[in-house]
Amino acid sequence: MKKLTDLRAHLIASVAVIKADPSKMEVFVDKGDVAVRAGSLSFEYGYKASIWVQDFGASIDTLVAPLLAWIAANQPDLFEKGDRKPFTFESELLDAETCDITITVTLTELVRVEQLPRGLRVTHLPEPVMTDAFATVPTGTKMWAGLIDADDVPLELVTT
Repeated sequence: MKKLTDLRAHLIASVAVIKADPSKMEVFVDKGDVAVRAGSLSFEYGYKASIWVQDFGASIDTLVAPLLAWIAANQPDLFEKGDRKPFTFESELLDAETCDITITVTLTELVRVEQLPRGLRVTHLPEPVMTDAFATVPTGTKMWAGLIDADDVPLELVTT
């Protein structure tokens, strides 16, 4: 799972206390699954990634901000969920200055599998770019109340 490796490297590079001693952080999968579609070997990984940091003595902000930056680039759909909670965390206080922190984030990875004459090509696909098709319309604007194909029910344009 490519994202797990990338996430680990990002946190080591971005969080000073982890960079100073990478052995204090473990990144692993708690639970995962693979989704497929009939007629194709391509698939999607779906898994709960856990980040466990031992003896963390810095501000948790120094861990959360780089993690959010990584999620924004690598799993942007987590920012678009209705609950606006891209991950969960737990903390166990060890003493007045340190704690163990466990962060859980749900990740997905699309994998394309192509049959070639000499074997299979497996490619981890990048996240789709989240662009707004209506750039001049403010975020949250509802363009219509519904699309109903009936002569007696007109489309209602909503501009709030």
